[in-house]
Amino acid sequence: MNKMLLAAVSAAALALPATPSAAQSNEITIGITISTTGPAAALGVPERNALDFVPKEIAGVPLKVIVLDDGGDPTNATTNARRFVTESKADVIMGSSTTPSTIAVSNVANEAGIPHFALAPFPVTPERAKWSVVMPQPIPIMGKVLYQHMKAHNVKTVGYIGYSDSYGDLWFKDFEKQAEPMGLKLVDEERFARPDTSVAGQVLKLVAANPDAILVGASGTAAALPQTTLRDRGYKGLIYQTHGAASMDFIRIAGPAAEGVIMASGPVMNPEGQPDSALTKKPGLALDTAYEAKYGPNTRSQFAGHSYDAFEALKRLIPVALKSAKPGTPEFREAIRQAMMSEHEIAATQGVYNWTEKNRSGLDDRSRILLTVKNGKYVPAM
Repeated sequence: MNKMLLAAVSAAALALPATPSAAQSNEITIGITISTTGPAAALGVPERNALDFVPKEIAGVPLKVIVLDDGGDPTNATTNARRFVTESKADVIMGSSTTPSTIAVSNVANEAGIPHFALAPFPVTPERAKWSVVMPQPIPIMGKVLYQHMKAHNVKTVGYIGYSDSYGDLWFKDFEKQAEPMGLKLVDEERFARPDTSVAGQVLKLVAANPDAILVGASGTAAALPQTTLRDRGYKGLIYQTHGAASMDFIRIAGPAAEGVIMASGPVMNPEGQPDSALTKKPGLALDTAYEAKYGPNTRSQFAGHSYDAFEALKRLIPVALKSAKPGTPEFREAIRQAMMSEHEIAATQGVYNWTEKNRSGLDDRSRILLTVKNGKYVPAM
């Protein structure tokens, strides 16, 4: 048995919350595959930790939550998702932590007809559209606020360094679609793999191109690698990071090089700075207070919000679905899917969700804030 399968089995044994092993008609089964080991662990561990603070039952019905580790590998994510379908008879599937693995999970969920909450941005193609909704903010919403900041600060030329996978592709394509029509010119594009330990070659090319600003299309602690290397190589311009990097771990890893970064983020990173009228403030404060009480000061994370918010949505959706069907049946899964489309203004830590058949992110500008790092702390960016 390989190490990844052992990790998955161990995670299954630690499924939250503890429930009887035998399937019961009054039990709602939720299968979650995330990356608690491997290069994307900085994303998956907060997603796993946030499950400490989600409900154990909804509308009086117990929740059986099964958590498996996929290590950021799409093949493992596919295997886990199929186990949820065939062995666990899941009513809901969540995951994964990275874009490639999320695509894999969505494919399985849509083949099986099971509601799927994606925990990473991913392209929702027609074959993945029926059963999947996306918890993280869509890249066009987050990208626009970064490009607007560039324009406001007289940036004319931009360099790009991003993952050599679908997440990096999504950001590169968004820059082409939104930023270039705004007058921003891309002068160099570089890529790196998630497990890479050096981007020195790519950074030398970026520094030689001398752009006014550099956009980093990466996530988790790996996003700190270009950040530190650029500063070490003497780059003085603005560096922009995506919401994939929005965690305290980024500051910890990047250290002094994080100072002055401009980062798109979800509101969960700063609910204290929101007006009382913001629908994201109350759930954001609830999660951050509980999370930092257990895991320590300054441990809040964009990624904890994604998994927590999926349960915030289920608190609205499950009572509606229970009116017409029982857990463990295709009718119940269909009822959840229909509730996804009919329930509106679902307030959560990262935004207010209004999913439709054509809009599977369901988010608007209320789902974003702009941060910078000053003296080792996140503060609102100007």
